[in-house]
Amino acid sequence: MNKIALLLLACLAAPAMAEEVGEVSTTFKLLSPNDKVVVEAFDDPAVQGVACYISRAKTGGYKGALGLAKDPSRFSVACRQVGAIKFSRPLPKQEQVFKEGASFIFKHVRVVRIVDAKRNTLTYLSYSDKLLDGSPDNALTAVAVLDQKIPLQP
Repeated sequence: MNKIALLLLACLAAPAMAEEVGEVSTTFKLLSPNDKVVVEAFDDPAVQGVACYISRAKTGGYKGALGLAKDPSRFSVACRQVGAIKFSRPLPKQEQVFKEGASFIFKHVRVVRIVDAKRNTLTYLSYSDKLLDGSPDNALTAVAVLDQKIPLQP
């Protein structure tokens, strides 16, 4: 396969993009943006009928306004069935479904879907990573699939 085809394939398999649902300020800053907690929502890109909500701290101040601040590794995730569950393809045992920057370059918030085949459940693990050292802070949620078997990649 040529390089252009591989690049297009990688773009199609990209993690979901989140949309902001709301935010609350946690500290007041007189002349620059406040620190806040942001709530974002995204749909699982391979599982129709499952939506995830992630809350995370965002640093304000002048660095935050310029996009240079390093956000804390504190977040929560909750995924729920919001409609009939339909699988667009067989799922791998583990797959990244969300990624968003939490600092200028080197830190990301990620959500990985892990299939618990024995219990027919989709689990979603949120964590952050950094180029040199990540954080052990994490959050977990699960969605049981009751009306069908989760299709798995061989």
